[in-house]
Amino acid sequence: MTDFIRLSGLDTVPASIKGALVAIGNFDGLHRGHQHVLSMLKQRAKERGVPAIILTFEPHPRDVFAPEPFMFRLTDGDAKARLAQALGLDGIVIMPFNRDFSQIEAEHFVSRFLIDALAVDGVIVGSDFHFGRGRRGTPDFLKASGIALGFGVETLDLIGEGVEIISSSLIRAALNQGDVARANHLLGYRWFVDGVVVKGDQRGRELGYPTANLCTPPGFHLAQGVYAVRVLLDGRRIDGVAAYGKPMFNNQLPPFEAHLFDFSEDIYGKTLSVALVDHIRGQEVFSGLPDLIAAMDRDSAKARAMLADAKPISDLDARLGFFVS
Repeated sequence: MTDFIRLSGLDTVPASIKGALVAIGNFDGLHRGHQHVLSMLKQRAKERGVPAIILTFEPHPRDVFAPEPFMFRLTDGDAKARLAQALGLDGIVIMPFNRDFSQIEAEHFVSRFLIDALAVDGVIVGSDFHFGRGRRGTPDFLKASGIALGFGVETLDLIGEGVEIISSSLIRAALNQGDVARANHLLGYRWFVDGVVVKGDQRGRELGYPTANLCTPPGFHLAQGVYAVRVLLDGRRIDGVAAYGKPMFNNQLPPFEAHLFDFSEDIYGKTLSVALVDHIRGQEVFSGLPDLIAAMDRDSAKARAMLADAKPISDLDARLGFFVS
């Protein structure tokens, strides 16, 4: 098996992923619907004896055209790459997206990126995929291009669950409501967020609950509340309880902070990966510090109990490293 390849742009493409079968899309969350498409991608690529890769875009095009970043992103480029590798793909290309890129003609996109840079064997897209200036690039346009230029094009729809479509929007809404179980079910793995540990107000230390405060990206719309979490730090799995928001202390920008059980190391500047295992409660305002500390004691006990029974919800969940399969 070749090493997983991650590219930012297509200026230099290793020979190992030239001639690949390529799935193109935003793939925010790489949820179970996306995984269905990527499973087909891998199957087709294996049959043809070619690599299977994703071509995606960062930042999300909607954020580029908005007055300010507004989308609650489920996965940034790093998370997409991590998921793509865990899903057994051969590589991922993350195209930097900006206004200039959006003005590339559809024909130029095909000739410059798909043919000249990647020499694609074939392309898989969703039925609603559009690209290029004026969104002229459609699945039908791609199919016509493929016939003319010698590559295959397949359109695959995301799977549904009952009468409900699995979508990034549904998952964002679930997380915004604190419905971790539903979000994780639709994703097919425990949703995780990465962040660098920064200095906070250190009130947690004063209360007997020191926390690792994480920077969160713009548009982070997780429901404010308390969660049982599993943390990855330098390859180690550490259980904890995390809170998003601090209503008692009047924070304009709600912090996301994790208290790691039985842990006392200095980790400022380190990157934590925090998976949400379960939702414990919504945010509350307490009458004083004793009531707050008592609630934190209860939250920690609940989190420990939840995490003691936590198992991976899928093979992908296990491969991400938060759980022992």
